[in-house]
Amino acid sequence: MSHQPQLFPSPTLTLHNTLSGRLEPFSPKDPSEVKIYCCGPTVYSFQHIGNFKTFLFEDLLVRTLRFLGFGVKHVMNITDVGHLTDDADSGEDKMLVAMRREGKTSADIAAFYTERFFLDWDALNLLRPSVVCKATDHIHQMISLVERLQKAGYAYEAGGNVYFDVEKFGSYGELGRLDLEGMRAGARIAVDPHKKSPFDFALWFTRSKFENQELTWESPWGRGYPGWHIECSAMGICHLGEQVDIHCGGIDHIPVHHTNEIAQSEAAIGHRWVSTWMHGEFMQINAEKMSKSIGNLICLSDLAERGISPLAFRYLCLMSHYRSQLNFTWEAVENAQAAYTKLCRAVINLKAAAEEEGAASSVADSSSIELPHEFIEGLCADLNTPKAMAALMAVLKDTTRSATNRLAILLHADQVLGLRFNELKATTTSELPEQVKQLLERRATARANKDWKGSDALRDELLAIGYRVKDTAKGQEIESVGGEGR
Repeated sequence: MSHQPQLFPSPTLTLHNTLSGRLEPFSPKDPSEVKIYCCGPTVYSFQHIGNFKTFLFEDLLVRTLRFLGFGVKHVMNITDVGHLTDDADSGEDKMLVAMRREGKTSADIAAFYTERFFLDWDALNLLRPSVVCKATDHIHQMISLVERLQKAGYAYEAGGNVYFDVEKFGSYGELGRLDLEGMRAGARIAVDPHKKSPFDFALWFTRSKFENQELTWESPWGRGYPGWHIECSAMGICHLGEQVDIHCGGIDHIPVHHTNEIAQSEAAIGHRWVSTWMHGEFMQINAEKMSKSIGNLICLSDLAERGISPLAFRYLCLMSHYRSQLNFTWEAVENAQAAYTKLCRAVINLKAAAEEEGAASSVADSSSIELPHEFIEGLCADLNTPKAMAALMAVLKDTTRSATNRLAILLHADQVLGLRFNELKATTTSELPEQVKQLLERRATARANKDWKGSDALRDELLAIGYRVKDTAKGQEIESVGGEGR
């Protein structure tokens, strides 16, 4: 993707800053290297589509910044130790839970789920971060940061563990606008008796709290392992320094994880750490919160089993603003699949028409084409993709434009959308993979035998691996729909 500035004098990019609660013009310290930190996965299980809604919004942010001419250094962590089942320092390490569940070592579990995570990541056409950092590779930085906090008087040792003293940090809770006095009045007795305050949080655990932890390291406070919150601060400061432009995550991170990150980071460095905090809203399932306890988690592989392309899910997310709740239903994602397939077919038809116009070669460098102002305006208005997508649909329907012009606009805009328009092409049977040819032959036989159920099942199987089949008077027509399911 080109990082050359687009020639758009306006509008100014504005982003919603959770810290201030308002839209703000984006003005990084160094436009050639916008520093972005994004909270990555805890690799103890598969990531569900609600997780990926957040990763998709972060990908959109990175793509938009680069599209507008900014350089970006995007850092994302992999949490492979320290994340407890309750964000507020209670429960067990999630990796320990997974070890019991699967009978594997934590290293094997982390490696397996990290690999599966990036398979889904690539299927959704998410750009790989500039830096992917594992928690277990940064223990030294975490210990150093805890020592720094202890030396500055913000941390105390009790019962063998090290805690952050929230009372010492005057602006604690600013991000989530927490009413600490009200929360304190209604709080139960702290589960951890070593804490001075129920809001204090662990920076370092020792065997005094968890005897069965597999991953432990020597530290000045005894052999143990880091708290979850200190990990992101240590890795963020390590890879991006003491001034970060944007920190992203889901809204569930606001009241605890990101609040604690701010406290420990700014207590250590002595000044504001992150300029802009951005958070994506939840995804719901049939108007209910996605939850393990309810048992309504859906993974990308579940979509593929229903014949839904990963890029159809990406399209579904693009049609909703990142700060709006997205209510997932099978009907909604099937409609998104149909709309995305129709859009892909339109792009393929435009490619054929551009060939007929004899101007297809001029589309090769679509980055020089002028995009609709409404598209840019939508992106710059806090990543308003519904508005940006509406502008593209208007271009697609504008027959006063040549096919070549419309195609070039769509391909250029896809640098931000990530729907892989550039990979779409009309597919002839001779070019198909052998697996696809065999599925088509089996489907033709099923249709000849009036086995409509079998025919539909084979159609869905083809769609799951990235091919849309259409029945016409001439027989089966097939085309790539961009992206392969699992």
